[in-house]
Amino acid sequence: MTEQSPCFRSLAFREIPTPDYTDVCLAVLPDGASTEPAEWAERLFSLESVPCWVAAAMGLRQALVPLIGIPKAPRDTFRVTDKSDEEALIFVRDKHLDFAAAVGVDPVGRLIRVTTAVVLKGWRGKLYFSVVRPVHPIVVKAPR
Repeated sequence: MTEQSPCFRSLAFREIPTPDYTDVCLAVLPDGASTEPAEWAERLFSLESVPCWVAAAMGLRQALVPLIGIPKAPRDTFRVTDKSDEEALIFVRDKHLDFAAAVGVDPVGRLIRVTTAVVLKGWRGKLYFSVVRPVHPIVVKAPR
């Protein structure tokens, strides 16, 4: 018997192979829900589908980041930039960080997986992410 090392692949790690931060969040796929990763990526990252408190936090982010020299995020920041059979990728390259989120759907196991990878750039990225990091998993897991 040949021993194999565990392997985890994701489009997020293709874009950011050596992240400063990463996480993987899993949720149960609701009965009758789509199994198309791009549909889930668009839904999970749509301002229309997030709880009010997440939308408010994003609005606060837009108001405050210019104070530390980070540009406001364009409206289409969280658009799907690539797809595979199993995942849809949202990849953003910005002044303060690079962000990749790959949304995968396992129709057999009835799971949705969001894999996030981030590379921080300079003091602005570190400052920004020191605020974002504690709430990131909560935002990703927030009900839609």
